[in-house]
Amino acid sequence: MKEGSILIIDDNRNVLTALRILLQNYFETVTLLALPEKIPVALREENPDVVLLDMNFSSGINSGNEGLYWLSEIKKFDADLPVVLFTAYADIELAVKALKQGASDFVVKPWDNSRLVATLQSAYTLHQSRKEVKRLRERQSVLHEALNQETAICRGESPAMQELWRMVEKVAATDANILITGENGTGKEVVAREIHRLSPRSDEVCITVDMGAVAETLFESELFGHVKGSFTDAKADRAGKFEAANGGTLFLDEIGNLSYPLQAKLLNVLQSRQVIRVGGNTPIPVDIRLLCATNRNLADSVARGEFREDLLYRINTIKIEIPPLRKRREDIPLLADFFLRKYAAKYHKNGLSLSADAISKLQAYDWHGNIRELQHTLEKAVILSDSDVIRADDFLLDKVAPQVNIGGTMTLDDAAKMLIQNAIYKHGANMSAIADELGITRPTLYSKMKKFGL
Repeated sequence: MKEGSILIIDDNRNVLTALRILLQNYFETVTLLALPEKIPVALREENPDVVLLDMNFSSGINSGNEGLYWLSEIKKFDADLPVVLFTAYADIELAVKALKQGASDFVVKPWDNSRLVATLQSAYTLHQSRKEVKRLRERQSVLHEALNQETAICRGESPAMQELWRMVEKVAATDANILITGENGTGKEVVAREIHRLSPRSDEVCITVDMGAVAETLFESELFGHVKGSFTDAKADRAGKFEAANGGTLFLDEIGNLSYPLQAKLLNVLQSRQVIRVGGNTPIPVDIRLLCATNRNLADSVARGEFREDLLYRINTIKIEIPPLRKRREDIPLLADFFLRKYAAKYHKNGLSLSADAISKLQAYDWHGNIRELQHTLEKAVILSDSDVIRADDFLLDKVAPQVNIGGTMTLDDAAKMLIQNAIYKHGANMSAIADELGITRPTLYSKMKKFGL
């Protein structure tokens, strides 16, 4: 069975011809070079799995120094690329020196066909093993960011949420693609992680990608990975999020923010179930369970020509819509108690409780920021509490947004945070309207909101 590619460098064209005839039966691609000066270009263009390198190229010189020089150049390009050295002059001292400098093996001319093939195939197998180890290490470096995620959740007791969780339990056992919709702060990522936890893939990782925060220029590198040297800052090979999530779940948050051209690239990967790293040419199979989320009406986006209909069908096998907090106010006391206990433990203020009037005030509020806003409100109350009971007056929940006090002392971050808060109070969950009012892009808005904890 033919596998991989080999680059052969030898100044004797008869040798090259003989090797091509022999090795084309064992390698998918056999590239021949008579001039060693062309090695750098061949390495970049052919991306070989094995190199067979002659030791001497100048007439009358048989020291092997030329081979050692080109061996070092190849190793500078790719330290893991196996190089088998080839010479008509058997010299044990030279062989030892070459092996110390990174050569995989040493073959003497005239060669024995079976031994040469076995040596090269062993070098190829070694290279594949090294690549797999490297890929696993790259994947591990991406995965560690997703470890130790918070798992405690508060499901809520309202009829709407009980129905939602029944749906989650049904679909979690399948591999169906799921689209989770709802306003910002309703807990779309929490639902996604619960689907993963209840799924057959729960022993694997769940990778989250915030599509609203990924710059278009970095989209392919972030999701599909890149090879060393593919762009200015690509100083090493890196696995993308698809590879990192292989065997597990990939959660694409705010999928509605993806630009139309990038939607086609995502669709292609979802259809083929394989990725090609930026700067590479080797398809890498991926096995992922896809979950997506958005606060947009994607059907309307399709009608306006902003979202691909075929991509919507691909990600929307099952749709789960999370109601806003104001439409399930009966869950507010349970959620408030959940966050109260969480932050009381975090800030070492155990024994805190909410008064009846405080709970009534929380239930009467509209919560434009939904659960996220409630969470931050409870955290602030716990931090500022001076007694064991948090009362209604401890919550400042005016529906008029706080105004920037330009006369006082304020940092640029403070001013930016208050401006964003003003726009959120004014426009609710309409991220496009908020970004337009502030004069920034949606990705920048999401980045700022994440920075300020909004």
